[in-house]
Amino acid sequence: MSEDKSPDWQQVNQWWRTDIIDMEPGRIAIRGYEIQDLIGRLSFSQMIWLMTRGDLPTPAQAALFEAALVAAVDHGPQAPSIAMARMAMTCGVGINNAMASAVNALGDVHGGAGEAAAQLYHDIDADAVSPLADAVAAGLVRFRAASGPYIPGFGHRFHPVDPRAPRLMALVAQAVAAGTVTGRFRAIALAIEAQLAVEKSRPIPMNIDGATAVIFTELGFDPGLQRGLFCLSRSVGILAHADEQRRQGGRNKGPTPPAYRWNYTGPRGRDLPE
Repeated sequence: MSEDKSPDWQQVNQWWRTDIIDMEPGRIAIRGYEIQDLIGRLSFSQMIWLMTRGDLPTPAQAALFEAALVAAVDHGPQAPSIAMARMAMTCGVGINNAMASAVNALGDVHGGAGEAAAQLYHDIDADAVSPLADAVAAGLVRFRAASGPYIPGFGHRFHPVDPRAPRLMALVAQAVAAGTVTGRFRAIALAIEAQLAVEKSRPIPMNIDGATAVIFTELGFDPGLQRGLFCLSRSVGILAHADEQRRQGGRNKGPTPPAYRWNYTGPRGRDLPE
């Protein structure tokens, strides 16, 4: 059958443009690779890399990338996204609805710190100031002037030392030694950690967001993509908790048990005027 080359066909053909997928009846190709050649040969993390980057990672790159994805899958029901997934399941929605409710909570404050940290690393990396400590100090001043006092990727409200970050940074150090990554963003993150310790007169350790931002940035992922990578990772935990709540049952579970009440701070004893 010959293709329709009418003006209407040309308009439709040019409506969407993509380098990602080529498809026709009986054929699917991802970034130029036939899908049947990828199935059973690429891991899920390698497929994420291919889809978002357009090329295939080396085994060493894939291993470091996967470590970052594994590290951020879950942080318990006290994390708002996980709590939302579980509460949504008790409202009688489908598991996809619960997942969507949870992912929609991943914003600038909860879920966006990795992206912000990566942007900070890039800003400092672009600064021509030398030595690095001076570039970091200047970068923190600029960041605080634009975004406020909180430095994303450092400190944790729950963990004195986030147990995920040292392990991830150790893997980055190994990757630097092996020549897999350059290590320049690792150096920037460690310099920020040192500067914060001086400013606060106490350690402010790197957290999961700061460490995964180091890995994603070292591997060449743009900061604007990194919140999406976190969402992919955290979706695993969201799915697991939603499914667990589905099997446990429960109806209309709110954030606290029914016997507990919130702190009411409004007026009391008011009479409606006649």
